[in-house]
Amino acid sequence: MKFKLFKDRKGKADQAKNNKFVKLSREIYVQARKGGANPEANFGLKTAIANARAEQMPNDNVERAIKKATGGDAVDYEEIMYEGYGPGGVAIMVRCLTDNRNRTAADVRSAFNKRGGNMGESGCVAYMFDHKGLLVVDREDLEIDEDSMMMVTLEAGAEDLVVNDDSFEILTHPHEFEQVKGALEAEGYTFVSAGVRWLPQNMVAVEGENADKLSKMMDSFDDNDDVQDVYTNFELED
Repeated sequence: MKFKLFKDRKGKADQAKNNKFVKLSREIYVQARKGGANPEANFGLKTAIANARAEQMPNDNVERAIKKATGGDAVDYEEIMYEGYGPGGVAIMVRCLTDNRNRTAADVRSAFNKRGGNMGESGCVAYMFDHKGLLVVDREDLEIDEDSMMMVTLEAGAEDLVVNDDSFEILTHPHEFEQVKGALEAEGYTFVSAGVRWLPQNMVAVEGENADKLSKMMDSFDDNDDVQDVYTNFELED
């Protein structure tokens, strides 16, 4: 029984890693299609590759995605944002890259409906989020205090710095993200993650049955290859 449980857990972990690699590969593919195969001349591709490497995705996967994007039979993916409400009225935004809008819309709607939520119209929850560039720096190897880090980030053009126990979160205007990231990289900083995100203005605590339904809803989105990112304003109670 213990061996079976270990196998089950390992299988789920392997599947989760594979799902993550599929999504990262699609993001690299789309960015290469949009701006070319040279990451030094295509900042979107450079960021996508950096995010893939942060997740320890093999270089072969990265190169395969770029090569496929520049091939003769490449597929054009459409970026779509779906919005809706989860159990307890929490706000959810689902960013997708798809080659079949009808399939993806049906799958996302099903994930909402099966877990006590409902998909709404465009803009129904977006007002509860701020569109920001987010750069996360690991504090473990940094020899810099909070005030000095604030000065560094503001000089680079950032809007704000959020200080956590183990990380610094650097916030930028979406249009200034590339400039700030490049300026900090020139100073020698590396990032745990970097990208333009939808950040919730306020968090909603959920527990009990709603928490269980929301966890399963997030699993459904994670299992869907078309879903790239999910932004929410809920936090699970212990």
